[in-house]
Amino acid sequence: MIGRLAGGVRLWFSPRRMASQGTTPDYRYSLANERTFLAWLRTALALVAGGLAVEQFLTGLDRPLRVGIALFLLLGAVVCALRAVNHWARCELAMRRGEDLPVTRLPAWLAVGTTVAALVVGVAIGLGWSR
Repeated sequence: MIGRLAGGVRLWFSPRRMASQGTTPDYRYSLANERTFLAWLRTALALVAGGLAVEQFLTGLDRPLRVGIALFLLLGAVVCALRAVNHWARCELAMRRGEDLPVTRLPAWLAVGTTVAALVVGVAIGLGWSR
């Protein structure tokens, strides 16, 4: 498992190794894969901004709750960014090898995490969990 993970991470930083796999796919598909990757990075940046905003601007909430929500959003950003590059590499390899594109559960988990964070903030504000 560790070896497979290390091999995947090495592939992220090795364009020559990626290029040596299979044949070069149609550039339109590679660029579409890259645009999807960039969209996931924008989502990660939005989660970072959300975490910082919760910590800085929801000062009426109790500090432990505020920090917990902010850390939850920041953790979501880390997962989203790492998963984005992993999914980009897996899709690029699949296209080069003529395989089916890999599926991911990340959109579902991201939706669940965002919903949980929104519900916790909404309940906290609604119930007046503040100083």
